[in-house]
Amino acid sequence: MDLFDSMRIFGRVVERGSFSAVARELNVGQPAVSKQIRALEQHLGGPLFARSTRHLSLTDQGQRFYGHCQEILANLETATRSFASGQEQIAGPLRVAAPVSYGRLCIAPLLGIFLQRYPDVRIDLRLSDHNEDLLKENIDLAIRIGVVKSEGVVAMPLGTSTRRVYAAPAYLDRHGMPREPGALTGHNCIAFTLLEHYDIWHFKRDAKELDISIKGNITSNSSEAIREMVLSGLGISLSPEWLFAADVEQGRVSTVLDDYQTTALPVSAVLSPERRRSARTMAFVDFLREHL
Repeated sequence: MDLFDSMRIFGRVVERGSFSAVARELNVGQPAVSKQIRALEQHLGGPLFARSTRHLSLTDQGQRFYGHCQEILANLETATRSFASGQEQIAGPLRVAAPVSYGRLCIAPLLGIFLQRYPDVRIDLRLSDHNEDLLKENIDLAIRIGVVKSEGVVAMPLGTSTRRVYAAPAYLDRHGMPREPGALTGHNCIAFTLLEHYDIWHFKRDAKELDISIKGNITSNSSEAIREMVLSGLGISLSPEWLFAADVEQGRVSTVLDDYQTTALPVSAVLSPERRRSARTMAFVDFLREHL
């Protein structure tokens, strides 16, 4: 067994959420992917996935191992690329696409630091909540949150986006504080429709996992709009921590169900295979891994 290959396959199964999807991506049969995961579990001495649940979910040990895999594989790729590129100049135009809120709050504040390090790079930052066509729009790198299912692209992990449940104090004063996930069925939940299964919120506490089918009178494909609706007291949302961090600090919103874990979303740098040969593109990927 090649340990690095098995770690890469394990990472893609986690990110795609499906053995069959990774098999199609690698152009192999699903049994081959399953065999690699089983061999990795035997090597580690324990299960990585909880196979008894309806959804493919990681065990606690699997979650920790996934985090270590991301770090190890990122360091390996950086070291390999550094050796291969030598003193290749990092300069020229770099077109980066990102979701609107994430780009504004998490990417834009970092660009000055990157440009101080690489002053000969010129960045064109394009913000949109829709996945743009990398080739058609001549995008060097797109940052995507959630499982990457596009074929023919390379998805490089940057980290994860932790989510929490948020509501405005005014909403909670009117409708009460939900004390357990099942109580959300009696609340106006605002869903972000660009995520798969956006109307099912997954919670975990100790060894117990819960899938809650939420209901509400409004949905949106915009994180910015959902934030404004939550602030106005319209309802409750399951959203990334970075979206509401300043609002929580200033007391404009409260976190709900803090005793429960929600599913974190993978954050990836997505690029066409040929862009991996671009020194400025890969320098930006390494920079994001360092700072996000």
